[in-house]
Amino acid sequence: MKARLILFLFFLFSYSVSQAQELTVTGTVTSAEDGFPVPGVNVLIKGTSRGTSTDFDGNYSLKVNRGEIVEFSSLGFKTVTVTIANQTTLNISLEADIEALGEIVVVGYGSQRKADLTGAITTVQAEDIERTPTSNVMQSLQGKVAGVQVVGVGSPGDSPKVRLRGVGTFDGSNNPLYVVNGMFYDNIDFLNTSDIESVSVLKDASSSAIFGQKAAGGVIIIQTKSGKFEKKPEFVYNGYSGYQFAQNVVKMANTEQFATMAYESGSSTDIANIQNAIQRYGRSRINPNLPDVNTDWYKEILRPATISSHSIGVNGGGENATYSLGANYFSQDGIMDMKNEYERFNIRSNVDIKLSERFKMGTNMVFSNATKYNAENGAWFQAYFAVPTLPVYDPLNTEATPVAYSDATKIGYRGSQNPFPTMRFNENQLKIRKLLTNIYAEYYIVPEKLSIKTSYYHDYSSIEERNVRMPYFISQNSQRETSSIRKAQATYSNQIWDNVITYKDVFGDHNITVLGGTSYRDEAVHNLSATGEDITGIDFESSWYLDFADPESFNGNVRDNGGRVYGVSYFGRAEYSFMDRYLINATIRAEGDSKFTANNWLYTPAFGLGWVISEENFLKDNNVINFLKLRASYGKLGNGSLGRSSGTRTVSIVQTDIGDQPVSGIVSTSNFSNLEWEVTEEKDFGISARMFNSRLTLEADYFIRTTDNAVIPVIQPISNEIVRKNAGEIRNQGLEVSLDYNQTLNDNWRFNIGANISTLKNEVISLAENQEYIDGGSAEFRQRTRVGDPIRAFFGYEVLGVYQNAAEIQNDPIAMANNLVPGDLRYRDVNGDGVLDADDRVILGSYLPNFMYGGNLGISYKNFDFSVNVSGQSGNKILNRKRGEVIFTSDTNMDADLAINRWHGEGTSNSYPSSAGLRKSWNQKLSTYFIEDGSYFRIQNIQLSYTVKPGSLLGKRMPETRLTFTAERPFTFFKYNGFDPEVQDGVDRQTYPVPAVYTMGINIKI
Repeated sequence: MKARLILFLFFLFSYSVSQAQELTVTGTVTSAEDGFPVPGVNVLIKGTSRGTSTDFDGNYSLKVNRGEIVEFSSLGFKTVTVTIANQTTLNISLEADIEALGEIVVVGYGSQRKADLTGAITTVQAEDIERTPTSNVMQSLQGKVAGVQVVGVGSPGDSPKVRLRGVGTFDGSNNPLYVVNGMFYDNIDFLNTSDIESVSVLKDASSSAIFGQKAAGGVIIIQTKSGKFEKKPEFVYNGYSGYQFAQNVVKMANTEQFATMAYESGSSTDIANIQNAIQRYGRSRINPNLPDVNTDWYKEILRPATISSHSIGVNGGGENATYSLGANYFSQDGIMDMKNEYERFNIRSNVDIKLSERFKMGTNMVFSNATKYNAENGAWFQAYFAVPTLPVYDPLNTEATPVAYSDATKIGYRGSQNPFPTMRFNENQLKIRKLLTNIYAEYYIVPEKLSIKTSYYHDYSSIEERNVRMPYFISQNSQRETSSIRKAQATYSNQIWDNVITYKDVFGDHNITVLGGTSYRDEAVHNLSATGEDITGIDFESSWYLDFADPESFNGNVRDNGGRVYGVSYFGRAEYSFMDRYLINATIRAEGDSKFTANNWLYTPAFGLGWVISEENFLKDNNVINFLKLRASYGKLGNGSLGRSSGTRTVSIVQTDIGDQPVSGIVSTSNFSNLEWEVTEEKDFGISARMFNSRLTLEADYFIRTTDNAVIPVIQPISNEIVRKNAGEIRNQGLEVSLDYNQTLNDNWRFNIGANISTLKNEVISLAENQEYIDGGSAEFRQRTRVGDPIRAFFGYEVLGVYQNAAEIQNDPIAMANNLVPGDLRYRDVNGDGVLDADDRVILGSYLPNFMYGGNLGISYKNFDFSVNVSGQSGNKILNRKRGEVIFTSDTNMDADLAINRWHGEGTSNSYPSSAGLRKSWNQKLSTYFIEDGSYFRIQNIQLSYTVKPGSLLGKRMPETRLTFTAERPFTFFKYNGFDPEVQDGVDRQTYPVPAVYTMGINIKI
């Protein structure tokens, strides 16, 4: 009994001592610069895994034993450590650590301090990306990065066109290389925006050179979210739902306008067609000279469309491991009223493990499963041309099956025109699955100095296509007698194995990093497709398989092909800084490619220099400039996107007469493209600065990017055959400037404002010897590439105006020679010879803008945040081919702008021809009448949000909650006569319009 009593007293004493030693410490962490609370600060007991993090208001609470050391750390701030004595309240003020901020910049095969960069690199953070409701990450960069053109798309699941610093190749791809967690991609439509941690845009050749031949169009490095060591689990839900609406819908001529132009034209056929419509559909009660039909075809084929996204994620870490897991569901309907939608489900994981102080391993996985239904874009073209005197349905068309759609041939027109059969009897489904996996192991041979890292990446993806064409009969000109189905499957397996050794050291004022490595790649593709006809049970989706098709229909309709490419590259990079003032960066990469038979191997060197002037004594401790760096870089890149060398050599026997005697001879020709590497060479000169206590930041670059040995089509003498040769030179040059300013006014108010501009001059420097130009486009809609002008510029006649009266006709020999009348277009006689012919054609402009800009404004008041982003461009031209295709048919509708502003008497118009003139070939030449200004200014994004602080509602367990309203592309201002001035290659024929998007969202953190 006594022993038990003593034991009890011993445990009671021990418990009392432990309770006496353990304290609950609370406090607030603020910023030393402005006194504002800092959320998300890691508060850890040093040497243990115990800890917490500050809430939205910078508050924390932690149980600590006396004598333990508490460490306060956060990205961008200097770490603070405090030894606990008897204090129970501990408020901490963190000082900004500019050096730490530099560590977040991701570059090829590593990272650099931002202060040490010598190239042109821009980083966009997660919060800026998540503002945009979109299926593609790149859409969110529109207007945010100087020198980057993002041409938006409207069709669900499609990817925008991205150009970094112009177009530098005629034959290959200008697309940037996307590097996602180390793996190479040419398309990132599988990524969820909520999974992105940061996007780094490498614009100059010096920064991109280490990635080799795939980086000729620039590099975009994407890091997905990861966990942190010593961080308790954090659960995040992020979701939004909303609607998309077509904006700036093109106004087409209504029935009254259309009929007026038909009567003005004097065409008996067009007038008869109006009368036919009256007889078939009845007379209008408002105007008996018109049919009782007034169809707005764009209104008929458009619809509001839903969009939604729901993401969940959890991240955290312990003493030896970090983790980040997430899942996302994204859904988007198209604004075309048909089976047109995109649905995607993503799963993501990222795990890093410390096996010891020297050995670390990790794995990353992204799985994407998407289903996409492509729109029939031909419907946009048909809706533009369909006459308003035609209804969607025609009860009198009793022959039509399965739906009594109307048909323009029933009232005399040559084409059926109605877009609904195209939309309703076609279904094109794609199932897209993609699995990205990578695993790495890193071992420090010398702790914190010398490491070796091996990484394996595998991207496996498949695309299954099911394209069903169902039978229908509307008229003899609009029918499909036999159903068909096309099934295709493409599988891609891309593998990369990288091995890199890195040495880092700091001694005295010297800081050096050297890395070297090898990269092995294996790219394989397999395609299998088959087409069958006459599907049994075509009305049921359960029959949409090749087994239900007529077996004899497969003859000649089965394709099976594939290919495989291997490559090995060697690369190295050295970074050196002295006293944090003088910076040197040098890169070399060597790689071979069998595509280039004339020279398999290419060595691409690059280097950069930097001078941090603000570290010099004459600028230190000044009150204005906090950081100022001059930088310059030079680099070369080979273009690996070109097609391989190919062609034939032939020997032909010919006969001719010499001196009245037949003579036989041999002509030997070669159209073999014996290609060398196409090499991009770039010089970049830049300045980086931070001023006024780092509130104002400046980034400016001037670049000259030249593509030497550009592969172009060359006409061979004698044979007149076209061969691809290294015979061109293309140059892009421009200026890029970004300015950002942020300031905290008081405890409640803070704001930020920023702007960026970029200029671009695209110019063809040389072509093959004795080759004056390269023609592109079609004969009717010519694009021409010639020395001194932009690549693939529009080429035609310059319109001076419209002939207004007979006197102007009589005083113009060109008008008299061509029997012109008032209402016809007047073209410029460029060479002044009194004759208008092909020699009078000139360059009419380029589809590439020569000026782009963007801006942002953010205002915060207490828990409210408001932001606006704008973007725009100018100097680019658009070929309105929809309007231009009047050259192929004259019995279609036209846009209301043309109908209203047509010439219909002296002084009524000096821009548009008359109704009769529209039907004359003279007025249908490619000219500035069809080439329009593509400039625009857009309110890109408006977002209003409110943050509910933890515990402020519903008790202490209420998590941090953020509510948002977002308007994406709500207003666009432009002159172009189309839905939208965003046309990827400048030719607008059946472009899917980009909608405005309005969403409500919620973000919850637990």
